Formats: sequence, structure tokens, C-alpha cells
Amino acid sequence: MSPSQQSEPPDTSSHTPAPSPQLIRLPRLALVGVGMLLFGVSFAAASWPLALGWLFALPVVAAVWVLRVRTVVSTDGLAMRRFVGSDFVSWDNVRGIHFPDRRWARVVLEDDSEKSLPLVRFDRLPQLAAASGGRITDPYAAAAADVADVAVAEERDEERDEEPTPHTENS
Repeated sequence: MSPSQQSEPPDTSSHTPAPSPQLIRLPRLALVGVGMLLFGVSFAAASWPLALGWLFALPVVAAVWVLRVRTVVSTDGLAMRRFVGSDFVSWDNVRGIHFPDRRWARVVLEDDSEKSLPLVRFDRLPQLAAASGGRITDPYAAAAADVADVAVAEERDEERDEEPTPHTENS
């Protein structure tokens, strides 16, 4: 077959799908807690409605927060939706991500400003890495690869130690 008749492979393989956007939000089961909050405030609000009727706003605010707050990570960028307002940051503007003590992750932008990523904690890094298209590295996968490399090197050393060495006899 001549080279001009050979077909060229596509730039992207149809067998490896593009990373799908990852949605990081509170589970809907959190609405059970909102229902329990409604149940708890209903006794106080019902007993003195003029003074404590405003307590019914607490479960509504909690429900809106559970349903609204999220972070969407895609190959285009990061979409953050907060209780009030939304924001989008493209990967071109991202310098890095860091995790302050016991708080949500923060994305560091090219102009040295920071924005919080709602509901993103360190344990969500595999999700971030998968959806970012390689822009964020997964430390868990890197650690597993390092452990595998060490194990392979140890096996090679053991095999080399077990090989019989040829002996020469002096007469």
C-alpha cells in the first residue's frame, strides 16, 4: 500500500472520551437536615408567632444554600456558584490552587488575587484532576505511581541478587 493511500488517525481518539465536567455540591440528603431544622423552629415560631415567626426563614435560607452552592470543574474552567452570585474563571487565568487550613480551596489567579471554590476540599482533588484535563495534578495518583516505581525497583534488585554468579576455580 502506498503512503498516499494510508489513512491518518484522528487527532483525538473516539475511544478516549473528553473529561466530563465534575459537579461538586452538597448531597441532596442535606435537605433532610433542613426538614429537621424546620421541625425544630416550628415549635418556637408557632408558640409566639409575632416575636419568633422570623425563625421560619432559617430553613428557607438553608434549603436555598444546599440547592444553590456548587463548583463545576470543566476543561473550560471553574464555575463557582455561591449563595449570592456566581463566577467563572477560565484555566488561562489560573496560576494555582491552594488549601488553607480546614477551609474550602482557593484558586490563585494570574493577578495574584484569590477566589474560593465552594465545597472543594483536599479530598476532591481526584475529581478536580479528572475534570481539568491535566491542568491540576492528582497527588493521590502521583503517590501511587511513586509507590509502584519503588516496588518495581525493589523487585529488580531482588532478581539481580538472586541470579547465580559464575564461579571460577583457581587451580
